[in-house]
Amino acid sequence: MISLAPMAVLPDYQRKGIGSQLVRAGLEECRRLEHEIVAVLGHSDYYLRFGFVSAKSEGFDCELEVPDEAWMVLELQEGALMGRSGTVEYPPEFHQAM
Repeated sequence: MISLAPMAVLPDYQRKGIGSQLVRAGLEECRRLEHEIVAVLGHSDYYLRFGFVSAKSEGFDCELEVPDEAWMVLELQEGALMGRSGTVEYPPEFHQAM
């Protein structure tokens, strides 16, 4: 599993499709590198449009204290989530930002 983060667009440039282009490019690169599952911490209203689903409902916990609705995963290969579960750990840089 790989995390698609951090991703942000300056407020003056939001709602112009830049974020969507960044997410699509990031997901395409993850596919190219043959990752099977991508995790994100972000706004569920935003990431649902790309096919992300609740990570908690798929059996994944996050070591960081984040709202369940902000913790999501996406299968890049069909069936990749099946039979998998666990706690996802992040590098120290993420702990400092939280």
